[in-house]
Amino acid sequence: FVKTDAYVRAITEKRVVITEFGTCAYPDPCKNIFSRFFSYFKGVEITDNCLVNVYPVGEDYYAVTETNYITKVNPDTLETLKKVDMCNFININGVTAHPHIERDGTVYNIGNCMGKGATLAYNIVRIPPTQKDKSDPIEKSKVVVQFPSAERFKPAYVHSFGMSENYFVFVETPVKINLLKFLSAWSIRGSNYMDCFESNESQGTLFHIARKDPGEYIDHKFKSAAIGLFHHINTYEDQGFIVVDLCAWKGFEFVYNYLWLANLRSNWEEVKKAAMIAPQPEVRRYVIPLDIHKEEQGKNLISLPYTTATAVMHADGTIWLEPEVLFSGPRQAFEFPQINYEKFAGKNYTYAYGLGLNHFIPDRIVKLNVKTKETWVWQEPDAYPSEPLFVQTPDGEDEDDGVLLTIVVAPGSHRPGYLLILNAKDLSEIARAEVECIIPVTFHGMYKP
Repeated sequence: FVKTDAYVRAITEKRVVITEFGTCAYPDPCKNIFSRFFSYFKGVEITDNCLVNVYPVGEDYYAVTETNYITKVNPDTLETLKKVDMCNFININGVTAHPHIERDGTVYNIGNCMGKGATLAYNIVRIPPTQKDKSDPIEKSKVVVQFPSAERFKPAYVHSFGMSENYFVFVETPVKINLLKFLSAWSIRGSNYMDCFESNESQGTLFHIARKDPGEYIDHKFKSAAIGLFHHINTYEDQGFIVVDLCAWKGFEFVYNYLWLANLRSNWEEVKKAAMIAPQPEVRRYVIPLDIHKEEQGKNLISLPYTTATAVMHADGTIWLEPEVLFSGPRQAFEFPQINYEKFAGKNYTYAYGLGLNHFIPDRIVKLNVKTKETWVWQEPDAYPSEPLFVQTPDGEDEDDGVLLTIVVAPGSHRPGYLLILNAKDLSEIARAEVECIIPVTFHGMYKP
């Protein structure tokens, strides 16, 4: 385990000491009732429990969550090295666990911040690549551009963002964090992160774009129907348009409302009933026009021949986006997406790989051709895989020349966990490495040669 403060204190005191995403901290049982009551007034203590992802910064590797803390680890020994507070270097309240990393090692990320006029905003931050003087690149982090927030004290929940060769794309969903509730109710009555989420049923979804170099916000109003969003798949430019592919959940409700442990521990029929009323998943393609003229009201501004996505300007200047659906199945989600990132991030591409969720349960690996909508599936009974990581074949020529790595949990097997290696072309099995211990279900990760 990564020896974060949250982990060490929980193990030492045998209780949850720092409030997590859906779990409140437990009061110290050794204190009397009055001491426990007043301990709630000590303010918000932010977790450093870095359970979401791992990514490189310069020559170092960091385990991360979605707060302002990231944790440096040794990728060879797995030793925990140090805790870093990003607030010491940039104006940010927290950063996502899904940065974009360019070929030279430059890292871009996004997080909410306090913007102009005492209102919330979202900053894109840049961490430079390895420094010639061997100094820490994090110390040279800077804000590239700032996006406005639709609501002054209620920033949207941001899990990822899009980046093409020349543009950033930020999708502002109606799922909000109530900042006042976060700062007040939490410290008084012991709430958790989930208690601070709410949905703006009338906002819809806002698409913001900005130039990368120089960092410049482009003040056009792009809007679509309400969706929930965790993961972008890829974003690229083509003939004056930005193509944005993402894993959407229809409607304004927060999907996490259906993922409480008590719900998932229910019998299978109850789990399916919950999934029936939850937001429904789709892989969607939105297309954003860059060349916009006021006189083109009521006309579809998208002229790319290979997509049915549309963008229509309304009388108030708002450009309404309708997506093309690339993948949709009844209660079948394509999530935790991966691509051949090294060669096709920010470029026109063909293949995406994802974790298939059946009524929220991860039970398959799926390959999707985003041009033809053809799919391939790997699946075995009572086997629960994780995010598929694409590893390029050395000197491979085709986009899908490579393998997929996924950690599979098989609770009923003699060896209940294994690393599965699939051929990325057809999802046929190449090999598996089994272990005789339970492997926790994972979120995200990376392949380090």
